[in-house]
Amino acid sequence: MMRILVVDDEVELADSLAQQLAREGYRVNVAYDGGQAWQLLQSSTQTRTTAAPYDLLILDWMLPGSSGLSLCRQVRQVDRSTPILFLTAKDTLDDRVEGLDAGADDYLVKPFELRELLARVRALLRRATNSGEGIPRLQIADLQLDRENQVAYRQGRMINLSQKEFRLLEYFMSHPGQLLTHDQIYEQVWAGEDPPSSNVLAAQVRLLRRRLRLSGSPELIHAVYGKGYRFGPTAESQ
Repeated sequence: MMRILVVDDEVELADSLAQQLAREGYRVNVAYDGGQAWQLLQSSTQTRTTAAPYDLLILDWMLPGSSGLSLCRQVRQVDRSTPILFLTAKDTLDDRVEGLDAGADDYLVKPFELRELLARVRALLRRATNSGEGIPRLQIADLQLDRENQVAYRQGRMINLSQKEFRLLEYFMSHPGQLLTHDQIYEQVWAGEDPPSSNVLAAQVRLLRRRLRLSGSPELIHAVYGKGYRFGPTAESQ
């Protein structure tokens, strides 16, 4: 089920919109200010084993405390793939340009027709689904992998990776929760090379584990004896 976060300080509008989206089959959370929205994003990131905690963010521009524009920029620092739709009364060309430059994917001026909003939501979700293979960042729990720059981040801390470590981690994070056999890993990570011994793979996994280990963060790489590895937080660590 697609997950949507609605952020708007107009409580009646936010709740009504959430109800309408829920009727369309989406799972919806609501926040009434930027701080609350950021907390929801952070807490969802810790527990969801996909590339991003929400499939779509719908943001009001004028929010108490941190503005929707600031929240958009904050999100884009760690997540460049999740679609963001602005809902706002700010309707000048300069406003639209500023919102899009901050990282928004679409812009709808209040007041708006519900049918148009739902159509834009469907279009943004469809576009994101169709471009899934090109997602520049993968995220599992509190770990992010920046594919473009071949670095990882955990609790906001950068982790530099060797080429082999990057390829191994990318393969793990692209298949969360799945049993990946030794042969499958050899084919993906050592493609075009002579397959290494099991000791070499085990040593590479140990090095990667060591790089990813951080106090307060769950262990993500789990050995399945005699078969391979499974990646992701266990039920006990979620």
